[in-house]
Amino acid sequence: MSAVSRPLRARLVVAVPYLWLLAFFLVPFAIVLRMAFSHADTALPPYAPHFASLDVANFAAIGEFLAALDLDNFRLLADDALYWQSYLYSLRIAGLTTLLALAIGYPLAYAMASAPKSWRGALLVLVILPFWTSFLIRVYAWIGILRPDGLLDAALIGLGLTQEPLRLLNTEAAVLIGMVYSYLPFMVLPLFAALEKLDRSLLEAAADLGARPWMAFLTVTLPLSIPGVLAGCALVFIPAVGEFVIPDLLGGPDTIMIGKALWTEFFSNRDWPLASAVAVVLLVLLVLPLALLQRARLAREGAA
Repeated sequence: MSAVSRPLRARLVVAVPYLWLLAFFLVPFAIVLRMAFSHADTALPPYAPHFASLDVANFAAIGEFLAALDLDNFRLLADDALYWQSYLYSLRIAGLTTLLALAIGYPLAYAMASAPKSWRGALLVLVILPFWTSFLIRVYAWIGILRPDGLLDAALIGLGLTQEPLRLLNTEAAVLIGMVYSYLPFMVLPLFAALEKLDRSLLEAAADLGARPWMAFLTVTLPLSIPGVLAGCALVFIPAVGEFVIPDLLGGPDTIMIGKALWTEFFSNRDWPLASAVAVVLLVLLVLPLALLQRARLAREGAA
């Protein structure tokens, strides 16, 4: 009996993640996809579904169903420059945020991993400490820092570094500052986990063989930390693409990211089908970098 129950328990353990994905990803995605192929209505909910049921055994019915699909929402996304420009702008801002977070987070994570073990716990707490405060409050704090009469301009003028306010608020620079600050811990944590496990004897061996510190870093530390780099880039880039709060509070009228367009269609215009189409296309755009990261990880494991 126990020999039979053990394989069953093993299958159940493996099935739990798939059931989680089915319940909290595939089913909601199917609902959103169904709304994307609907058209707006004045009813509640404010859309009329294109289909209620489908006889999958009838191939003729399936062909008629596919031929009759309403693609007007997706055509509108392709024809209206507002949407595809918002997609491109969101990808650019997310890419810059990821690069800046990597440039700041890697030295920070390296310093944390190189610190004495008695200090690492405290340093790790300092990195995650901002999460103990509301995300919205932290973004509002940056408004007080970046506004023309805020703390940053007052400090720069007081130090004599500038004569007039920089006026960073409501600019793309303010959005990048807020996003890098908010997502920096997501870059530091996986990098710290990868660098902390680094075998220091490899660096000592490289030094014994005559490698300079920068050469040992490029040939030993950096290649071994690539999994942490890929994980951190994914954790920063993916949520940054759909960010809404930071561009809305710190950005100006020109910083229209796709999250703002989605919110406007869903809540202001109450066009749920178009908002669902925006979300579906955004998900497809995010699948590409994930697939590239997975391919890079598999290629690295194969080479190893």
